[in-house]
Amino acid sequence: MLALSPAIALRGSPPVCRATVGACVLAVAAGWPGGCSAQDQDFQETLVSPALLAQMRRGGFVLYLRHGATDSSRVDQAPQVDLNDCNTQRVLSDAGRQQARELGVTLQRARIPVGEVIHSPLCRARESAQLTFATQPQLLRAEPLLAYTANLTSEQKKPVIAATRALVSTPVPAGTNRVIVAHAPNMADLMGYFVKPEGTMVVLRPLGQSRFEYLGSIPPSHWAALLPASSKR
Repeated sequence: MLALSPAIALRGSPPVCRATVGACVLAVAAGWPGGCSAQDQDFQETLVSPALLAQMRRGGFVLYLRHGATDSSRVDQAPQVDLNDCNTQRVLSDAGRQQARELGVTLQRARIPVGEVIHSPLCRARESAQLTFATQPQLLRAEPLLAYTANLTSEQKKPVIAATRALVSTPVPAGTNRVIVAHAPNMADLMGYFVKPEGTMVVLRPLGQSRFEYLGSIPPSHWAALLPASSKR
């Protein structure tokens, strides 16, 4: 299981993120808090194919999951957010909780093996992880360095982005996948991709040495196409 610390997160050679479509190619210094430069903002999302889903069943991937749908009437009370008090944070809506439960069932039906689930310390990410993997609580652990970057200054973002890069680039053993449950701004800062809607899963191939490859995304509505009713078990 990957163990992360600030010291590990801030090491590494310059990362390269290759998108399978679009022209978002990153080659940034390990400590730089940004992702794509202005000229690289034509990043294009691509949907995961059935062929890629079949590969995911064999493991070796990082699955970056944006937390479930949230209650838009509430906002994070930054900079006074208390990680131990969900009343100071934007939280999952009832629909988001149901979405997370349904995703757990879907992942089981899809037969996608998961070896670890690393989640942001914020309530909406933690609850998403808990509900999605309710039958596997032993896989879950919080990572403080996955904090929501939209609430942070440029300097505060640096270790968070470095930690995220470490988590998505460190190789995953065959036969299992690493799940990260976190936030859209973190990915936008890392690779110029604002993940939406809430509940979308991003599939990445970790390449080691701070490098990773974007392969595709699964918005909540796309699971029905990947797993037609006749193939569900």
